[in-house]
Amino acid sequence: MTKLSVNVNKIATLRNSRGGDTPNLVKVTSDIEAFGAEGITIHPRPDERHIRYQDTRDLKKIVTTEFNIEGNPIPKFIDLVLETKPTQVTLVPDGIDAITSNAGWDTINNKDFLTEVISTFKKNGIRTSIFVDADIKMIEGAALTGTDRIELYTESYAKDYEKGNKNSVIAFTDAAKVASKLNLGINAGHDLNLDNIKYFKDNIPNLLEVSIGHALISESLYLGLENVVNMYLNKLK
Repeated sequence: MTKLSVNVNKIATLRNSRGGDTPNLVKVTSDIEAFGAEGITIHPRPDERHIRYQDTRDLKKIVTTEFNIEGNPIPKFIDLVLETKPTQVTLVPDGIDAITSNAGWDTINNKDFLTEVISTFKKNGIRTSIFVDADIKMIEGAALTGTDRIELYTESYAKDYEKGNKNSVIAFTDAAKVASKLNLGINAGHDLNLDNIKYFKDNIPNLLEVSIGHALISESLYLGLENVVNMYLNKLK
């Protein structure tokens, strides 16, 4: 079964919009785990516009499932990861002003940098993952960095699926097969939702984990948070 890691950034965004502590991020995160989620993902950015660096420290104390921290490995981010020691760190090449992640790593041109960062994290017992497009060359490049896993950037799949083009999953299937041959674990995320998640999961061999935030929280406004978490779990079986 593919694990569901819930990204709670949107809960922090809602909290920050009023400047108080409602909804309480720690309480909601605990509830999400109680509802069955097998992991919690956060993506702190330098401007702390949703997840704050202190949130990372607070969540580290209470998360009982897998804790995944995503982000661009600038010095401040690296220090935070080494301090909190999550289960997994996912390296994402997003710019400081990016609204959301919008590209995977060029693992060839950034090989030396990624290798150094990954080595540091692995020496501290932290599993590593690199955010990549469904590009065979980039996946082959990722394998050379020493990373444990890749996370397939699934925005293009989600957009094509919505248009009725299910064949777009083929590139991801091929990418996953190559990753498996290279002994890389396979994660996936970005714009996956209740409509497209099952087809993706059914066509991606050895898919270990999906990270879902924006869609899951949005769907929960209509269907309820506990219900939606379990709907995802059922589709991932």
